[in-house]
Amino acid sequence: MASALLHASGRSRDRLRILVVAAAALATIATLAVVQPDPAAAAPVVLSQGRPTTASSVENAGTPASAATDGNAGTRWSSAFADPQWIAVDLGSAQSISRVDLTWEAAYATAYQLQTSSDGQAWTTVKTGTATSAAKQEVAVSATARWVRLYATARATGYGVSLWEFQVLGEQAPTTTTLLSKGQPTTASSTENAGTPASAATDGNVGTRWASAFADPQWISVDLGASKHVTRVDLTWETAYASAYQLQTSANGSTWTTVSTQNPTSAAKQQIALDVDARYVRVYATARATQWGVSLWELEVFGDGGTTTPPPTGGDVLLSYAKPASASSYQNDGTCWECSADKAFDYDSASRWATANPAGWVDPGWIQVDLGATAHVSRVVLQWDPAYATAYQVQVSPNGSAWTTIYTTTTGNGAKDDLTVSGDGRYVRLNLTKRSGPYGYSIYDFNVYGTGGNPVQPPTSNVPAPNFTRLAWSDEFNGAAGSAPDANKWTIDAGTGQNGEQQYYTPSGNLTMDGQGNLVIEARRETAGGRDFTSGRMNTSNKYMFQYGRVEARIKVPEGNGLWPAFWMMGADFLTGRPWPYNGEVDIMEVLGKDTTTSYSTLHAPAYNGGGGYGGPYTLPDGSKLSNGFHVWAAEWDANAIRYYLDGRLVFTADKATIEDTRGPWIFDHDFYVILNLAVGGDWPGPVDATTPFPSRMLVDYVRVYR
Repeated sequence: MASALLHASGRSRDRLRILVVAAAALATIATLAVVQPDPAAAAPVVLSQGRPTTASSVENAGTPASAATDGNAGTRWSSAFADPQWIAVDLGSAQSISRVDLTWEAAYATAYQLQTSSDGQAWTTVKTGTATSAAKQEVAVSATARWVRLYATARATGYGVSLWEFQVLGEQAPTTTTLLSKGQPTTASSTENAGTPASAATDGNVGTRWASAFADPQWISVDLGASKHVTRVDLTWETAYASAYQLQTSANGSTWTTVSTQNPTSAAKQQIALDVDARYVRVYATARATQWGVSLWELEVFGDGGTTTPPPTGGDVLLSYAKPASASSYQNDGTCWECSADKAFDYDSASRWATANPAGWVDPGWIQVDLGATAHVSRVVLQWDPAYATAYQVQVSPNGSAWTTIYTTTTGNGAKDDLTVSGDGRYVRLNLTKRSGPYGYSIYDFNVYGTGGNPVQPPTSNVPAPNFTRLAWSDEFNGAAGSAPDANKWTIDAGTGQNGEQQYYTPSGNLTMDGQGNLVIEARRETAGGRDFTSGRMNTSNKYMFQYGRVEARIKVPEGNGLWPAFWMMGADFLTGRPWPYNGEVDIMEVLGKDTTTSYSTLHAPAYNGGGGYGGPYTLPDGSKLSNGFHVWAAEWDANAIRYYLDGRLVFTADKATIEDTRGPWIFDHDFYVILNLAVGGDWPGPVDATTPFPSRMLVDYVRVYR
């Protein structure tokens, strides 16, 4: 009977609820009059809850980084099964930090550092910690920073590193917060009756309310009038609250992005922290807590008082270069050298990101970048490694946790994808759902273009396009008979060779002038350096290194089983520690002594090298032996291609666009140096035999570089 009377009309429900709210308000006022908190003794507040959180890897989709900062002790982050691992949270602005609480799962870290950063890239260790059990740790720190990271260096178990909660505590930096929603145009999916309109939830009056029809789903939306920076949404529920809902934002009132998902268990007032730019804010309720509709006394949206500047219009620029990046995992071993997430955004097509393989490569995976501010993303360019995704999505987010898909495919074919997209967000993510083969995911370049953001100017090349007519460098080898190469132009490269070669390259004696305008590289049957053969190798490293031009040499190659003359170039970053083939190699001429009718010109890069290099064989028009006389080999190299010539005849073109679309990244836009050598034996030419003539000579009339 009481229930029937209570719900007999909307008016009787409202009267009772108003009395309850009034009583609660009086009780609150009385409490405030008695209790005067001491600001100096105020407990630290949790700064990290709900903030954008990233990690070095995740064990699976059910253990994301965001689970460690969601305030829910029943969800957790868990990493891949390898050391080291990290998890980082962006506090949104510089905050005064006094403590970090670590609620470990059983898979805790026995050694770790707590680190801080002002930009999410350069990190400072503020505390080094250890743990001997999974007991919760409260670590006192003293720092002011925007980003906080746990960097775990040793795991306690054979599993990954796992945290139920990663809480950063401190003193909230003062902010100017303005109520943005009061009196603004408000609409809803429905109303219970004329006395419960949508506008009642944004009128600033806790005695009026919005109530919906008695069905799921329902929504209420407020138009802030212009794009605003939203920092918090307060929901003052009536008894008929929503037990499941999303907070959503929009720039136009039609396309919505979910920025927070909530599952309240009572009608208690909620305050949800946000960090988004939006004009429209919507509560989208998917489940009612009662048989009635959804009802709010107040929907209050808070934020900065000013209007945010929308992403500027104008020409698209590269937004992602050198910006903070993270991924589901990354590989760093002999198979993939330093393949961390940042390598996809470093504007270096020879470096790449790849997922780790702690216990077998699996789906899904992801890699994301923080553009530093809201941007309009209009183009995404992906240069894949052969371990590409056949199914993936490009997604944007205002906060690094709520994602909107702006491109999707299930028919990816690797190589290069140049995608036209449209979406707004600060974060851009590549969500990878199906691998092309048994390996993981790997990508050389993930370049995001658009307007807005906080772009960093990428390196630019001031190298002019060559016209191949100005002689920039040369050696005519006109020295006296028996003299050594010009030390101002050449470095003698002594030592053993690679590729199974049998010779020892001597520091002198095997590279001399013949007094007739030729360099002689002589291979001999003699013992030196633990080998049974000697020969010569020299290069222009640190003497002459250049980008773009026509490189040519007039050469007479020797004939004989196991002989391997070569005229080639190596990327100059090899000299500073970058391993082959990441530095790039340009083979202008290689001839095998066992078949001197054929010459080879080849490019080597991380995605195509060795026997899989990009190039091909060619012969003289009449098929005669190249060892019968001198021939001119040349390569014309610019930003778009490398064209190979034999005696002025174009024999092969390595086109940049074709390579990127079919094989992998083009990595030849930097300095290279010239190499001349005559190898003896090796994996490709095979061994010498009794028919191989010794000494054998490779003659070089000249080497010239035109720019």
